[in-house]
Amino acid sequence: MGKFSDILLTVDYDRTLTAPDSSIPERNLEAIRYFMENDGAFTVNTGRSVPMIQVFRDRVPVNAPLLLYNGSAAYDLAAEKLLFCHEIQLDMWQTVRECMTLFPDLTVEVQGLDAHYRFTENPAWDAFSDHNQCAHGLARPGDDLGPFLKFTLYGEFRDVTVASMFDGTPEEVRRMDDAEAQLKARFGAYCEVFRAATRIIDVHAKGVSKIRSARELQQRLGRKILVCMGDADNDISMLEGADWSFCPADGIVADRFPNVCPCADGAVADVIYEKIPEILRTNP
Repeated sequence: MGKFSDILLTVDYDRTLTAPDSSIPERNLEAIRYFMENDGAFTVNTGRSVPMIQVFRDRVPVNAPLLLYNGSAAYDLAAEKLLFCHEIQLDMWQTVRECMTLFPDLTVEVQGLDAHYRFTENPAWDAFSDHNQCAHGLARPGDDLGPFLKFTLYGEFRDVTVASMFDGTPEEVRRMDDAEAQLKARFGAYCEVFRAATRIIDVHAKGVSKIRSARELQQRLGRKILVCMGDADNDISMLEGADWSFCPADGIVADRFPNVCPCADGAVADVIYEKIPEILRTNP
């Protein structure tokens, strides 16, 4: 048994595993390989969907199922199938129509297992999806889009990168704040509403969270210690509920959790090389 055999490490992707420009520090990749070589279980715990992992699936080494859709599903990358999932208990098409009526200035998207779907023509959304190597298409009422795991509202697409969605003018911030409040008021009895970025709001099944999926995976893998990393509001439940949690020093919630170096400097590597050995020394 390797020295990390008791550990499940789950990390957020954007601005935790990656730098703010969406690049992945090589130091992180080297550390992950070292961690897995010593029998640590590693995976990404992200709001991204199956289609949205294409941008990193061949770059980031993992040896445990990916935790996707902010905890709505676990996906076995090797077998290319869901290990478990939690669906939104609402009629998808009725929900889409209502959101398009409530938020005519925002882009409504349903994130399926095979693709992301829009419901009106939107060249900027198409360019964003293409850049992020995400399969996408225009859905028509009645189309079978698979399990209803997640829908998303986007503000204006000014750039094709995910990183660009973390910025917003004061007016945009107020608009997205208002939309988030409306979503919670209308769907809060049935759904969890997460602010994934300044101009992105994600909606999932009630009770879904990153910590719920991480604990479920930990139990399935039989690991004694759960270590989690994240940087933003949608990571809070995971960071609060883990056995040990860490945040990049430049994370949005860095003032609430133990810090490691900024994400661009290899925050995941700091946890693997420094923090986890400390945990194991103090918890033999």
